[in-house]
Order: sequence, then C-alpha cells, then structure tokens
Amino acid sequence: MLSTPAIYDVSLQGTRLIVKAHGHWTVETAASVFERLDADYDALNYESVEYHLQGVEALDTAGAYILTKAVRVADVCKSWELIGGTPSQQTLLSVAADCQMGDPPRSKHQWIETLDRLGRATVRFADETFATLSFIGQFFVMFFGVLIRPKRMRLKSIIALMEEVGLDAAPIVAVLAFAIGAVIAYMGANLLGALGFSVFMVDLVGISMLRELAGVITAILIAGRSASAFTAQIGAMKMRQEIDAMTVMGLDTFETLVIPRAIACLLTLPILTFLAMISGILGGLIVAWVTETQISPFLFLSRLQEMVDIKHFWVGMVKAPFFAIVIAIIGCRQGLAVSGSVDSLGSRVTTAVVQAIFAVILIDALFAILFYQLGV
Repeated sequence: MLSTPAIYDVSLQGTRLIVKAHGHWTVETAASVFERLDADYDALNYESVEYHLQGVEALDTAGAYILTKAVRVADVCKSWELIGGTPSQQTLLSVAADCQMGDPPRSKHQWIETLDRLGRATVRFADETFATLSFIGQFFVMFFGVLIRPKRMRLKSIIALMEEVGLDAAPIVAVLAFAIGAVIAYMGANLLGALGFSVFMVDLVGISMLRELAGVITAILIAGRSASAFTAQIGAMKMRQEIDAMTVMGLDTFETLVIPRAIACLLTLPILTFLAMISGILGGLIVAWVTETQISPFLFLSRLQEMVDIKHFWVGMVKAPFFAIVIAIIGCRQGLAVSGSVDSLGSRVTTAVVQAIFAVILIDALFAILFYQLGV
C-alpha cells in the first residue's frame, strides 16, 4: 500500500508562521520535502509558529523533527502552538518542538566559572582528605592488631606479594640505580675535574646515592609499579563483587587484602633500597675507573670509607619503611574506592600512581628538613 506523500503549506500572518501539514509524515515520505521546507522556513521572518495537524494521517519522529525545524530556524521564535491532530501526534510534536527549542544558553561570567571550579575542587579535596585519613586510621588499628596477634598474618599472601613487589622489581631497580650512579660520576668528573678536584667525585656519588637518590628512586619505581598493581588488583576484585562476597563470608578486607600488601612493601623496600645503594655506587666506581680521572676501584672504595660517614647510609635507610607504608596505603585505598565501571578503575589507578609519587617526594622533603634541624 502506497503512503500519501507529505504535503505542507506555509503562510505568514504578521509575525506568526502558519504551518499546515497533510498526508504521511514518516521517515519514508518526509525526507523528500526536508530541504524545501527548511528553505521555506529560512526565508520567512517570524516570532511564533502555529501547526495545523488536521490533515496528518501518520506521523513518526522523523516527520515531527522535520516539521518542528521552524522552531529552531528562527532565532527569535518565542512560542509555538498545536491545532488538530490526534493526542499521540500532538504529544510527539510537542516533544520534538521542545527538543528543537532547547534551553536558552545562559551567559556566565568567567570569574563565576572559575570560582565554581575552584569550589568543586576544594570539596573534592576535602572529601578525599577525610576518606584518606579515615582509611589510615583504620589501617593502623588493623596493622597493630595483626602485630599483636601474629597468627592472623597471612604468610602465604605476604610471601607471594614480597616476590611480586621485591624480587620482580629488583632488576629494574638495580639497573636504574647503576645508571644514575654512573651519570652522577660523569657529572662529577666534568665539573670537579676542571677544578682539579676529581677525587671528590667519590664523595658526591657516595653521599647522593646513600642519603637521597637510592631511596627516592626505589620508592618512585615501587610507587609506579606496585601502587598501580595494588589498585588494579583490588579494583578488579571490587568490580567483580569478590570483595562483597568476602564480606558476606565474614572475611575482613583490611586483614586479607591491605595488611599483607603493606607488610610485603615494608619488608622489601628497605632491601631494594640497599640494592639501589650498592648498584649506584658500583656505577660511579666503574665510571671513575674508565674515565680520564682514572680513580682505581681500591682508591674509590678507600675514599668512600674514609670520607662518607655511615650516618648517610642510615639516613637513606630510615626513610624506606615510611615510603613503603605510604605506597601500600595509597594503592589499597584507591583500589577499594573503585566503583563498578572500567573508567573508574583507570582513573583510580592513575590517581594512585600520582598520589604515591607525590607522597614519596613530600616525605623525602620533610625528612630532609628534619635531618637538617637535627644536624644529621
């Protein structure tokens, strides 16, 4: 059965546009008059629209959209009215006209938008700070509870996580620390050698690696590697509702997921820091030996033992447990904050890495100030 074509008639009464529609206004028939009707709308100057639907036999969303283009074409169209048609046709055309007209754009001052963004950011920061402090408090309560009752420790999980956090990360930590020690030695050879103080390169490499760089570089690597892994692992468990299942089974999520990761980081990060110290000094030793300074390994180690005080070693090592706890807390906290979407997981992983690296640098700066005040 052939459909009656879409027919229309437009006329202007003052500033009011009269649109009379007839026939079938459906996707099959209305497309043929779309461009012509749109041009007729554009050629007329009106402020309101009146639709007559008495002759419309069929109407779908495509036809309603084409008819109500008049509402959108006129920049100053203030109102529209429907006459005739079935209730369903009137409802469909009303919805289409409302969508075409839309909400008028609201003008905003730039400073208002800036204040709005600043306020929202402040609220988010306050919420995040409160949630983090609450998490830290709960963590230490559970952590000391496990230390008091060692039987609650999940040794298998801790050992597996120590392998993941420590053993698997050892090669990249050693290589990177070796490269940094070599770079520092090269810089010392160029700058100090020009002044005739090449031997002080040993002091530069030893103090910088033992006191600062070994611990910070190791912590940053673990922050990027393990904090993201903790967030992804726990977040994926939450998305699959495994954490809800553990809660139903009576298992404490802190005791089963957070505490083992914290203990694994706490045990492995000092070892990795020591490995980074050795690798960095070895890199400096090799560069000092092969460059034009020609400082032999025996002279390098003798100078290191004589001029670099053991306190620099302990200054670097004492920061490692603090780095470990912060990295584990941030990674697990962001993992437990994941909602049910993949976007949330990706966002939380990114947040965990950024927060962990920022926290490592901040803690290192606070320790530097503390040791300076103590004269260490």
